[in-house]
Amino acid sequence: MYKRIRDLREDSDLNQTQIAKMLGMSQTGYSKYETGENDIPTAILIRLADFYNVSIDYLLGQTDVKERNKKRV
Repeated sequence: MYKRIRDLREDSDLNQTQIAKMLGMSQTGYSKYETGENDIPTAILIRLADFYNVSIDYLLGQTDVKERNKKRV
């Protein structure tokens, strides 16, 4: 999971500071998510999935399919 959020960030040509700002947190705090030092809270996973337009299953490594379910309830 941690490699995936780093890869998505890098593929979007963003740095950790930019993502941390979008999440309303420090760069150091966000960095700990990418290294696996801290677990990623559910609310942050949801925001990252929304931001990158990928499924949470993709972020968690449960699937290699990035596309998210189009139907939201």
